[in-house]
Amino acid sequence: MRRTLVNIWRSLRLCFLALLMVCCGLFFSANAFAGNISALRIGQGVGSVRLVFDADSKFDYNVFLLSNPKRLVVDVKDSNVRSQIERNVDKNNVLSNIRVGKTPDGDARIAFDLKQPAIVKKVFMLPPQSSFGWRFVIDMEVSSEREFAAHIGNQHAFIQDSGKKSTKTASKSSAVSKSNSKRIIVLDPGHGGQDPGAIGVSGVYEKNITLAMAKELKKILEKDGDYKVYLTRNRDVFIPLRERVKIARRYKADLFLSIHADSALNKNAKGLSVYTLSETASDKEAAALAERENKADVIAGLNFAEHSKEVSDILINLAQRETMNRSSEFANFMVQEMRKSVKLLDNTHRFAGFAVLKAPDVPAVLLEMGYLSNRTEEKLLRQASYRRKLAKSASAAIDRYFENMQHASLF
Repeated sequence: MRRTLVNIWRSLRLCFLALLMVCCGLFFSANAFAGNISALRIGQGVGSVRLVFDADSKFDYNVFLLSNPKRLVVDVKDSNVRSQIERNVDKNNVLSNIRVGKTPDGDARIAFDLKQPAIVKKVFMLPPQSSFGWRFVIDMEVSSEREFAAHIGNQHAFIQDSGKKSTKTASKSSAVSKSNSKRIIVLDPGHGGQDPGAIGVSGVYEKNITLAMAKELKKILEKDGDYKVYLTRNRDVFIPLRERVKIARRYKADLFLSIHADSALNKNAKGLSVYTLSETASDKEAAALAERENKADVIAGLNFAEHSKEVSDILINLAQRETMNRSSEFANFMVQEMRKSVKLLDNTHRFAGFAVLKAPDVPAVLLEMGYLSNRTEEKLLRQASYRRKLAKSASAAIDRYFENMQHASLF
């Protein structure tokens, strides 16, 4: 009997040890498969800051703001956060004092103190591409105290939760995050209202051609749901050039495209061209075109040359190399895509001081679709099928531009 009890005890002990080993195996296995956030980079923009977390796998997150003191909180599920990111606070005017800890549920929590009021603009994950692994990106911008107060708390969080359980708040916030993950594009149909722009050989107005093109491009871009597109005007109204810039900034545009059609004394001149900003035009023709377009502001009695402080501030901001470089990158993609389907002007990518391109923190390009003074090209621009061809090429260039941004190192 005693031997039987000893054998039973041994059997139970072996079962217990086996169960313990299984539990330990599951524990270590779970941790082995947990992702790792290994690095953090912080980049300073004009009134904004971007955080880029490097990770070896995708993870769920909850990003929100707290007050007293002002903080940005990033909760990370199923990922380990390496402590060295606490040392990676580059000089910036928004964030300081990173702390890594745990939530009550045991998830990783990263907290940042804010030097001044700021709100979260976008939150998104970038999948592995080229030499980069997963990247988790948070875009923030400086705000007023009132705007900051309106975005405090978990009810305004950006949430990605792939699990089956989700609260009403999380569901609502996920929708907000998804909406904010769309790229925002502002299309600017040139001229309008009392400013007809160039007048074609048949009497067609540039303002009508540009509006039709903008509407066609908007429809194509929004078809797949990757972009949210706004127009500076959707009807025949006059909008000052500087107001068009303000509209782009008001919508927090990721890209600004101003759409025009050209005119020249030489009736044989034809071909599409693309312009980016430069205070020094690339040639006399570009300078004359910029001067002609910029005079549109005077038509409504709004000569912005008088606003020297505002213009000076804009020019100072234009020194931001990132915006200028990204504008040129997009222009190059436009040239490459347009070349596949339409005739281009020689030296297609040109430079001029267009007022409409002077948004300080929005990459901007001006597209001249062709010459209304050329009978053949004017006839093409009046055709919906030709404008659709241009719009498809422009859409392909926009896709390539944002895809290239994802491939490149963010900072």
